[in-house]
Amino acid sequence: MQVVPWQRNSSGQPDSPSAANWDLVPRFFGEELPHPTNGTNMGSSSSLAVFAREANGQELAAADGADADAQANGYQQMSDYLDLLHSRKRAQQKSLRDPGRSVAIVTTASLPWMTGTAVNPLLRAAYLANNEDRQVTLLLPWLSKPDQERVFPNSVTFDSPADQEAFVREWAQKRTGLACSFKVRFYPGRYAPEKGSILPVGDITQYIPDAEADVAVLEEPEHLNWYHHGRRWTDKFAHVVGVMHTNYLDYARREERGAIKEALLRHINAWVCRIYCHKVIKLSDAVQPLPRQETMFVHGVSPNFLRVGQEKAAAAAEGQHTWGKGAYFLGKVLWAKGYTELLQRLQEHSSATGQHVPVDVYGAGPDLQEVQQEAASRRLNLQFNGPRDHADASLQDYKVFINPSLSDVVATTTAEALAMGKFVVCAEHPSNKFFAQFPNCLVYRTPEEFSRCLQHAMQHEPQPLSPEQLRKLTWEDATERFLQVAELKQTPPLHEQLLDSFLAAAHQSLTSMEGLRVIAGAGANTRDSPASVTDYMPSESDIGGLFDDHSRAKQTYSRTKAAKAAAPQAQQQQQQQQQQQQQVVLARGGSAASVAAAVAAAAEEEAAAAAATAGGRAARQQ
Repeated sequence: MQVVPWQRNSSGQPDSPSAANWDLVPRFFGEELPHPTNGTNMGSSSSLAVFAREANGQELAAADGADADAQANGYQQMSDYLDLLHSRKRAQQKSLRDPGRSVAIVTTASLPWMTGTAVNPLLRAAYLANNEDRQVTLLLPWLSKPDQERVFPNSVTFDSPADQEAFVREWAQKRTGLACSFKVRFYPGRYAPEKGSILPVGDITQYIPDAEADVAVLEEPEHLNWYHHGRRWTDKFAHVVGVMHTNYLDYARREERGAIKEALLRHINAWVCRIYCHKVIKLSDAVQPLPRQETMFVHGVSPNFLRVGQEKAAAAAEGQHTWGKGAYFLGKVLWAKGYTELLQRLQEHSSATGQHVPVDVYGAGPDLQEVQQEAASRRLNLQFNGPRDHADASLQDYKVFINPSLSDVVATTTAEALAMGKFVVCAEHPSNKFFAQFPNCLVYRTPEEFSRCLQHAMQHEPQPLSPEQLRKLTWEDATERFLQVAELKQTPPLHEQLLDSFLAAAHQSLTSMEGLRVIAGAGANTRDSPASVTDYMPSESDIGGLFDDHSRAKQTYSRTKAAKAAAPQAQQQQQQQQQQQQQVVLARGGSAASVAAAVAAAAEEEAAAAAATAGGRAARQQ
């Protein structure tokens, strides 16, 4: 304000800002500032438009030569910036329910990887786009072919973003029954095996056009911004909401040097959420305290889970036997995903009661072999069945879902099991607070209570949910909760905005240093965006930073190499099988035509099996 001549008097010298122009300042910074009281000239300009004309108008025409051009350019930039601030201020004061708003949902994973940050943001996009007055864009990570092979189950890969978009849209339409009219865009990403997650490459804000930059929903804002170097989200978007999905602090404390990792990560998470979000929504208080936070469960379940629950309730009302199977657990096979607690609780139950309750486990992951070995060493009655979609028909007859995890923020699988009418046995924990209101949710606090809850569930029938209880689990209700809690109630005071700007500049400075990025685990050559989304190619020499689990990355890369090495051998075995089939047919007196028919039938059978694996897409990890 000191360097900008707000208006000029007849002598050409700048005066103090007019009282009317001074009144503009609170529009941008959200609080009253003292008026100038030095008795200087107080002009009559009363709006930003008038100020912009004064700054760029006739008083500049009197200047000479290059100085006039430079000064005019400076004034134009100042005018444009103030116009931008003014429009942002108006946009922040609007409700998210107002027609015409554009919402960009940015997430850290995509189908066919069936993880929570792939499924829930997709469903949020589908239900937000169900309002024709709202434009919704879903921004997903694009992975190179090698990374797709490491991440996506059942050898499913895509040759182009368009192919993956068609897959994602088809899945969402089948799961929701909605038109799913949202746009899909991609940003370049890399799978970081040492972290077991996908990291952005370059400045991903550029993949949303400025004309559509209104509201941004950052699914896992800390994850998206740990290494972000580029445009500040709150500079580009009028309204930025972060949704916290994952308890990364719990993951960190379980690893080697966990206390140091947890303390460091706690501060980094708070740092990036503060500078890149106007509002942070925690699904539960299992997540660390964060600036400008509110806690609300803003996820729902798909209609097909609710239909299963309604069908089970109707069958029970008619006296039919509805539950043919016992207990199960479903989740990615990582110790931190609840497997530590699952094995411990079941062992305690067996020791206390002498009962070895059979539990079917569905999932795949890097810790599968270790979990199987540990379960065997404890003589637990666990059957490991590989990954399966929770909506698969083979899982609908289980009566009891056991989820003892203490690392979840909110377990989507728990919500889905309740919607299907099952019992859920879970720990008293902030992540389960929302579910405790349902009668079929059996909450335990001690190993003894776990045993009582499990025995009760195995011996009794679940209670059918009321229409009100079912409604609370729907995505329609979750969308309403999201729109309500995501509203901005007040603008941060000026001193907080100034501190945020300083912290943002510090973060940008640190993330600009290539050496520091590599040490911190961002990966080499990931600061700048590639020329095209599909251009980025990962390197197997990237095994993480100073605090990462390098052995996990090396194991992932070695498994990929082993699979590629085994591919020619598998093809050779297939050819040998075909030759054996030909010899059998010829030995039985078959003709060349019958040989060809047998080979074609075998090939058709193999193709059908491959299609069922890759196209059925039901046997994927939740």
